Amino acid sequence: MKKLVIAGCGRLAEIVANAVLNDLLPEYNLVGVYSRTVSKADNLASRMQQHGKPCTSCATLEDLLALKPDYLVEAASPAAMKELALPTLKNGTSIITLSIGAFADTAFYNEVKEMAKAHATRIYIASGATGGFDVLRTAALMGNASASFFNEKGVNALRRSAVYDPALETEKRVVFSGTAREAISVFPTGLNVSVAASLASVGPEAMHVTMQSTPGFIGDTQRVEIKNDQVRAVVDVYSTTPEIAGWSVVSTLINIVSPIVF
Repeated sequence: MKKLVIAGCGRLAEIVANAVLNDLLPEYNLVGVYSRTVSKADNLASRMQQHGKPCTSCATLEDLLALKPDYLVEAASPAAMKELALPTLKNGTSIITLSIGAFADTAFYNEVKEMAKAHATRIYIASGATGGFDVLRTAALMGNASASFFNEKGVNALRRSAVYDPALETEKRVVFSGTAREAISVFPTGLNVSVAASLASVGPEAMHVTMQSTPGFIGDTQRVEIKNDQVRAVVDVYSTTPEIAGWSVVSTLINIVSPIVF
């Protein structure tokens, strides 16, 4: 059995924990959880324990890594990912991450790659609310590729952001246009998938990102397009809630131990 831990204990972490409880991840034991909000970690650990699954609520990242897990699921934030990645990899623990926005920092990205190589560990980038990474990578490898990313949100998702304008309550508008690297600096958690798509294809500086605000729109649309001299591919995903991101972690965990990998 693989020892699994989770950093970040919100709704997406609950999806992973439920997958363990429902025997969708029979190769894994969820042995520990950690959150800066202690009550969330306590609640998630207690739920596992109530179903006969020993699980420790850890007060610190150090306590979590002391459990010597094989895999850590990061479901917190790009800032948290930057704090935990290097010590986790050095611990001999591989990471499944949703906070891909952290890798828009090229220096950090390269440091993480070197640490993973040095300790025979890996970073698995979950697809989150988009997909098609295999197609993106293949088209980019063929050469002469360009790529773009479009995101549509409702104004509810933007009210606390730097781009909010009361006019957005009634007006459809493009609120951001720039590179994936610039996007993640403006939206630290809202455009993680654009960085993931860029890393799978043309890179954070070459991926052009557009975000549109639409009054009354619920959920998220994520549309990635890549083209070269021979191929044009579009991956278009609409989701009413962020739950697909949690399920993408479950899918990644299944792939890690599966004899057949999709």
